[in-house]
Amino acid sequence: MTRKVEVAIIGAGTAGLTAMSQIKQAGKDFVLINGGHLGTTCARVGCMPSKALIQVAEDFHRRKILKRHHILGGENLSIDLPGVMEHVQDLRDIFVDRVLQGSTDNMGDELIEGYASFVDPHTLRVNDETIEAERIVIAAGSTPIFPDAWKAFGDRVVTTDEFFELETLPKSLAVIGLGVIGLELGQALARLGIDVTGIDTLERISGLTDPVVNAEAISVIGEEFPLWLGHPAEIEAGEDGLLRVSAGEQSVTVEKVLVSMGRRPYLDHLKLENAGVPLDARGLPTYDPETMQVGDSHIYIAGDVDGDAPILHEAGDEGRIAGYNAARGSAERFIRKTMLAITFCEPNIVNVGRCWSALEADPDVVAAEMPMGPVGRALIMAKNKGVIRVYAHKQTGRLLGGALFAAKGEGLGHLLAWAIQQNLTVFDTLNLPFYHPTLEEALQGALQRLVAKLEIQPDAPVGLKRKTL
Repeated sequence: MTRKVEVAIIGAGTAGLTAMSQIKQAGKDFVLINGGHLGTTCARVGCMPSKALIQVAEDFHRRKILKRHHILGGENLSIDLPGVMEHVQDLRDIFVDRVLQGSTDNMGDELIEGYASFVDPHTLRVNDETIEAERIVIAAGSTPIFPDAWKAFGDRVVTTDEFFELETLPKSLAVIGLGVIGLELGQALARLGIDVTGIDTLERISGLTDPVVNAEAISVIGEEFPLWLGHPAEIEAGEDGLLRVSAGEQSVTVEKVLVSMGRRPYLDHLKLENAGVPLDARGLPTYDPETMQVGDSHIYIAGDVDGDAPILHEAGDEGRIAGYNAARGSAERFIRKTMLAITFCEPNIVNVGRCWSALEADPDVVAAEMPMGPVGRALIMAKNKGVIRVYAHKQTGRLLGGALFAAKGEGLGHLLAWAIQQNLTVFDTLNLPFYHPTLEEALQGALQRLVAKLEIQPDAPVGLKRKTL
């Protein structure tokens, strides 16, 4: 059976569904092809179920400071781990159902469940069906990185795609890979009473390249569970069905291992060699991030499959751009948003704008920091650990980026990202209102310290703007 359509979309994740909305708005006929589970990576195994677990863990962890506030009995609180996982799965199912209800549940033959592969640049094969498309959007998503040798350990080694299916939690666990999800889950599990060891080949966590913020994050989070950094992990069978995990000269015996070494673009079924487009050294199509067009072809790409920024709002924007252009066969350029990446550990880790590794060699860039210790609101909340670092251009004062390790850093990061995207200077930002006592004062403090390092100075007191008649 052969079907002809104007647009074929490969993948029903965030990027694919957003692309579909643009194509539907343009009135084009299309098919949406999806292999594997429907419901998006975010809702099923990423953003949402992880936050559900983190919330339970944070609530339980607060018992440790209740006595400081003269609230008694906190030491008697206990946790029902099977109940926790059931709660997380219930919420996960709600999130997935909402995605499905708003997207694929009511689709007819426009939805094809199966794995697509290219036959030629305009032709896809799915199951026993052939799809001929004028234009194609590749939004096939990603899959966890998992060394083949570790498959021999069976279900004692799980990825983030499988973790949220566990009915209960082990007594001991090694987390291999301390990027966003590994760090989030590692800390949450430690707060739930699991004996957790975190391991990463890098000497930094959660993608931090700012050495000041990275050192503070390692110090603070390392108080909750050990972090073994700078060595690759090795797994071998131990006694009594346990696993021995080693990194450098250190080793630990655990019931399970959570592999969180990142995700790779899911290309397994696509046969991109038949697509007639240029591929890079990774086997990925080369594309323009402002148009999402692959070369000058009729093919567009969006979301985690492009191997760029595996973040939901970025996938949504890429899907929106790809869908808009695919619907029209165009290459319209769109301005991409300021980079914003958040790790929901406690305190939050946030990277905003340009990272320090891209700026540190530039003599025209200056940085300043504000420790969270003196921030009154943070002290009241018993959350005054961490540090904020901000970067600006020395001559103009224009904000360039920042790294935060701070309570409610998710909100502070948004404020900084908005300021950067609006091309505000340090002075412009300080002219905006900062209320007392709030955590936002920590960002204000970092900006005030940055002022002293700038070559340009205002003609009015910092934080005020002259009124012109």
